[in-house]
Amino acid sequence: MTERYLGTGHDGDAGRPVPLGVPAHLPARLAITLWDFSWYTRAGEGEPYDDLDRACADAADLGYNCIRICAAPMLLFGHPELSGLARDLEIEGLGAAPDGGYYGRGTRWYDVPGGYRIDVFERLHQLLEAAKRHGLVVILASWEYQQSTSFARSPRWFEAIDAVPLAERYDHLAATWDRLIDWVTELGLRSQIAMVELHNEVDFSILPALAGSGERALRALRNRHPDLLITASYGKPPHLAMHQVSDALGAAQFHVYSYGVLDALQQLIDIRSEQSEGFPNAMLRSLLVEGAPTFAEYGRPAEWKLRATVVTDQMIYGYDWVDPGLWDAWLDEHAAPYRRMMRREIESRVAAVAAWAHWKRVPAVIGEGWLGYTPLNAWYEESAHGLDFAECGVDAALRAGVWGVVLCSNAAPHHPMWQLRDWQRRVNARVLSNGA
Repeated sequence: MTERYLGTGHDGDAGRPVPLGVPAHLPARLAITLWDFSWYTRAGEGEPYDDLDRACADAADLGYNCIRICAAPMLLFGHPELSGLARDLEIEGLGAAPDGGYYGRGTRWYDVPGGYRIDVFERLHQLLEAAKRHGLVVILASWEYQQSTSFARSPRWFEAIDAVPLAERYDHLAATWDRLIDWVTELGLRSQIAMVELHNEVDFSILPALAGSGERALRALRNRHPDLLITASYGKPPHLAMHQVSDALGAAQFHVYSYGVLDALQQLIDIRSEQSEGFPNAMLRSLLVEGAPTFAEYGRPAEWKLRATVVTDQMIYGYDWVDPGLWDAWLDEHAAPYRRMMRREIESRVAAVAAWAHWKRVPAVIGEGWLGYTPLNAWYEESAHGLDFAECGVDAALRAGVWGVVLCSNAAPHHPMWQLRDWQRRVNARVLSNGA
């Protein structure tokens, strides 16, 4: 693998320093938009990803040069009995709710109405071709042990991967990635791969610790494809003890969230727990829209769908029925004491990630960030206050020599932030000019 190193190697077109370990055919910096699994779960008629060429053209117009997706490797190449399902996958979302709507309608990422069928093989091929046409590279990851399978109508995908013994899951993932990479190569699209992640957020997924079998699987896959950056991502790496992070990782693709005041609210309303007695509590009830059903009246998604995802029934109920205006008003009222701490937390975590990557001579990528998980129509992260935090994170990443960075996890076609077009163009221009 031909590499370029910060301070010694330079991008031939722009004359800018390039981070450690970046293959020569890839961009000097990545401005990333996070499409996750939504590129196939929000692909119905009139939805954000119904036309992939248009979606890629739009991303390029906003200044992005990289998209990060769930490529569903276990669905496509993990089980021979699933190949037919992958060719005709029915997207349902979390299912119909008793009031005539659907579960997850007020959430981010889970707001999937479904109601269509899709060929995931063909769709991935189309995405890679569209990305190439519009000057985008693609980070390929898997969210399958975190939530992707829950959006299918059939439980077959979830049941197949859930049947893999815990200790064998990393080996199984590596084998499926090997086959997917070979397939992409046969299509003539290998150069579109910016990075391969064994799995998204291994610390927050239905996977064992990476140490041991995960490290062996990663090293084997990296040896099989030495020209590619291959790694696994962490939702919350040990920022105060980065020496504990495995050196099997081919890149430091870590996520940086500073929940701060948002965490204070989440604890008060007990929204991330399961089977809490008396849920929803009085605090959460005070934030719900008028006429909201009770928790019992609203019910919950099918049991297998809840097992297939890390999101709880309490979160689904709360986000579906919270009043976004009341939510934002509480955060605005209580944010001031947290702001300095949150900025310092973002800056110090980015610095820790970048320092580890420099030490290990691998590229650093901030693939998700900054303030945390909010209701779909809340405007906390899209407000002037939220955008200031996002720019704080981006600027910290650029100062530290990070290779790739998201503007914000919510800056994608399936989120309201996509409409902040001038802001995205401005910040992406700063990322790609390396203008920290």
